[in-house]
Amino acid sequence: MTQQTAQLSAPAAANPVLRVPPAAPADAAAYFAAALAFHTDVSDVAAALDGAGHPGFVVVDTRSTQAWDQGHIPGAVHLPTGQIPQLAAAFLDPGTPVVVHCWGPGCNGATRAALALAGLGFQVKEMLGGMEYWIREGFAYETADGPARRDADPLTAPVGADDCGC
Repeated sequence: MTQQTAQLSAPAAANPVLRVPPAAPADAAAYFAAALAFHTDVSDVAAALDGAGHPGFVVVDTRSTQAWDQGHIPGAVHLPTGQIPQLAAAFLDPGTPVVVHCWGPGCNGATRAALALAGLGFQVKEMLGGMEYWIREGFAYETADGPARRDADPLTAPVGADDCGC
């Protein structure tokens, strides 16, 4: 090991970000491409739903009936995670991709729902952020009492801009 290599390695070992080195670029590209095949976000879903015609997918809310009544995405299908094995074929077209969501990033209900749907042969993506970020980003939703919408949270969505630019 050269002195220069030793000098570069010592700080990296002490740095919690670089303690495990970044993946090789080709490995990183494969990983991130795969991540995009499995996930989408609330802004992309909202943009697709706002477009003309059918978005090419169906949104599935995997939460309980009580949570659904509290607020859900307009046009979504309500299919609680535990009922997917029994009801998916009755409510979903196997030829249409499915975007699942649950409450928010602290909940893995959508991940469990995506696994169940994939096991039944559906193409599925998980919507990152869930209903929490749908509401926090200022998108319209429906409640048992009718339509609702909150102002965008400036910590989660750009204020005064159509999108975050990413």
